[in-house]
Amino acid sequence: MPLINRKRVRMVVDDQINQALNRIADALEENGATLNKILAHYNSVVPPMKENTDRANKYGRMAEEKGIVDEAEEMRANGIHN
Repeated sequence: MPLINRKRVRMVVDDQINQALNRIADALEENGATLNKILAHYNSVVPPMKENTDRANKYGRMAEEKGIVDEAEEMRANGIHN
C-alpha cells in the first residue's frame, strides 16, 4: 500500500511540474510576441529620429559656422526671443 501512495504523490508532483512548465512556456511565447511588437515599434521610430537628429546637428553646425547661433544666443540673453 505505501508504494501506491508514493506513486500518487509522485504523480501529483509530476502534474504540478508539468503545469508549471506549461505556464512558463506560455509566458515565454507571450514575452516573445511582446518583444517582437517592441522591436517593430523601435524599428519604425528610431531610424527617423536618428535621421532628424543628424539633420538637426548638420544644420546646427552650419549655423555655428555662419555665426547665426551666436546672434540667437545674444538675442536670448537680451530678452529678444519668441
